Amino acid sequence: MADVQVTCINKLPRNNPHEGITNLGGPGWKWPRQQVINSINEKSNTFFTRVNSKRADIGVVHGPNGDYLRTHADGVWNDNLLALPECA
Repeated sequence: MADVQVTCINKLPRNNPHEGITNLGGPGWKWPRQQVINSINEKSNTFFTRVNSKRADIGVVHGPNGDYLRTHADGVWNDNLLALPECA
């Protein structure tokens, strides 16, 4: 199992502050959102991001419109993923 840092995302539409993550990535990799969800659910990889040098783990939330990704730090779900820059 790899522990992978996410440093960028792709969104459609890009300016929507709440929805639309299509891909997550980091140095040398970019995966579709569903592939990251599957990897977390299968426990084959863990994913995280850093905010102000503080780790925030990425988890799957089972919402009314399907599964989505969200960061979790200090016992609180938050939206750190949406603040990441666009992947190339």
